[in-house]
Amino acid sequence: MPIPDFLRALRTTAGHQLLWLPGVSAIVLDDDGRVLLGRRSDTGQWSIIGGIPDPGEQPAAAVVREVYEETAVHCVPERVLLVEALEPFTYPNGDVCQYMDTCFLARAVGGEAQVNDDESLEVGWFELDALPPMQRFALTRIKQAAAGGPTWFDGITEER
Repeated sequence: MPIPDFLRALRTTAGHQLLWLPGVSAIVLDDDGRVLLGRRSDTGQWSIIGGIPDPGEQPAAAVVREVYEETAVHCVPERVLLVEALEPFTYPNGDVCQYMDTCFLARAVGGEAQVNDDESLEVGWFELDALPPMQRFALTRIKQAAAGGPTWFDGITEER
């Protein structure tokens, strides 16, 4: 997995300890309502497309860049679907990160889905009723996109 230069520099002093980082992800839908997924090279699992914004990069611009870099698909973010702190994740090299993920609902506007870098083993379009096995957070975001947005928040209660 390519590591952004700023993160590589930070890791030289931080080592493998937990880093709290911004992240972006996208539920990219085509005109047929299919969702774009990639099978990650670091875990071998299918997932929604995402990554780390560069310093100073706006989240919507970062998600457009990440989707294209990983899949060769051009997309337009239509709205923020969800902002959520993910569970800490340990990469195979021992680096530990926890992401504050901003997930966008996006529409595909061009390009042909294909592996476009070394972060994915496969990419493809999937019908919502024929999704491959994947992590809960990705399935939750796909379901939220299909339902028009999030309908619950863990740990938040309404005060009356």
